[in-house]
Amino acid sequence: MRIVFSSLSGHGHLYPLIPLARAARAHGHDVLFATGDPFRGTIEELGLRFAAVGVPIGAGFAAAGVEPSNRPQPGSEEWSRLVSRVFGAELPRRYLADLRPVLTEFKPDLVVHEAGNHGAGLAAREAGIPGVCHGFGRQSPANYAGFDPALRSVAADAGIELPEGDLRTLGNPFLDIFPASLQPAEFLESVARFPLRPVPFAPSGALPPEAVAERSRPLVYLTLGTGFGDAAVLRSAVDGLAALEVDVLVAAGPSVQAGALGELPPNVSVHEWVPQAELLEHVDLVVHHGGSGTTLAALGAGLPQLFLPQGADQFGNAETITTAGGGEQLLGAEVTAESVRTAAAALLGDSPHRRVARRVAAEIAEMPSPERVAERLPDFAR
Repeated sequence: MRIVFSSLSGHGHLYPLIPLARAARAHGHDVLFATGDPFRGTIEELGLRFAAVGVPIGAGFAAAGVEPSNRPQPGSEEWSRLVSRVFGAELPRRYLADLRPVLTEFKPDLVVHEAGNHGAGLAAREAGIPGVCHGFGRQSPANYAGFDPALRSVAADAGIELPEGDLRTLGNPFLDIFPASLQPAEFLESVARFPLRPVPFAPSGALPPEAVAERSRPLVYLTLGTGFGDAAVLRSAVDGLAALEVDVLVAAGPSVQAGALGELPPNVSVHEWVPQAELLEHVDLVVHHGGSGTTLAALGAGLPQLFLPQGADQFGNAETITTAGGGEQLLGAEVTAESVRTAAAALLGDSPHRRVARRVAAEIAEMPSPERVAERLPDFAR
């Protein structure tokens, strides 16, 4: 069977699909991955076919006339309207156009489209190819106001008929990598859900020596991810964590240069990138932005989390895990060295948060593996 996997051009959108794509290839399927050209090397190194489609997510905001420096406050009505336009119109329109020739040439039997990439779902529907929606994290309780009309307008312009009702999965079966106990109940009731165990993916690399060294005190992992780095926030977190009897390993990411953090305490090390999936086996606490990939990886490892959300879906993830008892969150001006120190101290050791995290980890471990779900992919193509 020939299968196209397609995601938006972003780490948090691409990486969750890779385990199933690799499992599908291992089952003998002919797999092509269609996403942004910056990820060509990542996909080709895995031995998968690659097609460059779409644009970076930031280009979608630029097409809507908004640059990073003047984006509205997340959660505001203006932000909701902007997100609806970017993810309901600008990005779907571009991915739809770019995927048309890919589908015509490759002639897939199935399209697996990431939950943020509605353009790929539209392209499959236009071509009469069965589609499956693959989640990348927790679904929002309801679409942003204006999202459905924006997407329906793109579909109408292309002569594509959409189902009635909620468009979060375009009416397709939904491969859900988020534990059901943490998904909104109304979403679970509205879709044909098929659980899929989240398997953290990152390009291979060596762990920093300090991550695997013998130690007599906890190791705290600090990151703000790949797209929302803020040197001031990161420095406040460093100062707060360094005041504890812990070692701190920081992944600054591409958006914050290590030098921007200034002189560091002796119990802190900073790296541009670390192999996060392997690192979490050695960590006692994760302090991070709340991106879906890091949130799920920490949950799967049974680790408590301190959230410092900066944008996108991070606020929803932070609220969900905090409400469930698996962590704490600090928002905006609440992020100070002292507040980080206090919150982190409460999360270390055998805290109630750790017990909740371990319970969710057990739930995740019971979800079907990518290999098992890959066996069912032909059923979705019928």
